[in-house]
Amino acid sequence: MISQKAKYALRALVTLARAGRGQSRMIGDISREQAIPKKFLEQILLELKRAGLVSSRRGRLGGYELLRAPEQITYGEVLRLIDGPIAPLPCLSKIAYRRCADCRDEASCEIRHVFARVTLATREVLDKTSLADSLQLEDLPTNGAA
Repeated sequence: MISQKAKYALRALVTLARAGRGQSRMIGDISREQAIPKKFLEQILLELKRAGLVSSRRGRLGGYELLRAPEQITYGEVLRLIDGPIAPLPCLSKIAYRRCADCRDEASCEIRHVFARVTLATREVLDKTSLADSLQLEDLPTNGAA
């Protein structure tokens, strides 16, 4: 499950992508439109700015805008930036690998094998889905299944 912070970061980035290249959006407008607490959004946008995904300008014509094209920013990149590794088990993490304390043998762990397939499929979708792709998917119905 992704964090609320990651969800807000993605919402803010999609809002900026929807605005168009070279167009800035004021933090207050993003906050209101996406129902994100303004102070929390400020922290998130600062983190996205440090990572080189957005830039900011002060003044009447200021605001935030994407630094890269929406096609070049993937969900996987944003989730790793905000939440860290994309892995349901510590033994499947590429970045923060940690052996499971209760595991006798990773090679024969049935649970690890199933979740390894889940992890690969999840990473593949997230790393191939850009902000631009999500704008095209806005009109598709979703299945509310958990």
